[in-house]
Amino acid sequence: MKKITDLSQLDLSKQYTYADYLTWHFKDRVELIKGWIYKMSPAPRRIHQKTSFRISHSLFNLIENKCEIYEAPFDVRLDKNIGQKTEFSTVVQPDISIICDQSKLDEKGCSGAPDMIVEILSPSTQKIDTYEKFNLYQENLVKEYWIVNPDAKSIEVFALNDENKYYSVGIYNELDGYTEVPVNIFPELKLSLKD
Repeated sequence: MKKITDLSQLDLSKQYTYADYLTWHFKDRVELIKGWIYKMSPAPRRIHQKTSFRISHSLFNLIENKCEIYEAPFDVRLDKNIGQKTEFSTVVQPDISIICDQSKLDEKGCSGAPDMIVEILSPSTQKIDTYEKFNLYQENLVKEYWIVNPDAKSIEVFALNDENKYYSVGIYNELDGYTEVPVNIFPELKLSLKD
């Protein structure tokens, strides 16, 4: 097998597996969504990094010892029918992943749906985060999904309902008078918007 050292060596009209992904040795950051390659931003904006750090740090302090928190790059391998699949066709690197079931964690990342995912919007990934990943996380039963818009200084919170469909819990920002964001996987916890 020829060593893949550059994204241009791949056929972007072809679907790939996680096994393929593990053989790639290039600088470009990519994700696989249902086998299709999605190129990630080479380096997020400073506001993106600052927002990610603040949220993950605050969440860590809130849920310490209850779950594990990981920031990108951290591979999350997803497929709806994991037990029936021999190959994963989806591997994403959410900005923040919260995993409470330790059995899903291995040396390569997370195998299966995290309990909560946070994606911070960037101009180049906004459509993917609000549509492709929204649907992907819903299909794979990620209990809670936050979409953070650092430019609007808002957090939209989605949670699964009884039919395993996301509903909007709310859009939270200080301009509308909110000071906290509820963490639905832990109803007693709230993230301060001031942090």
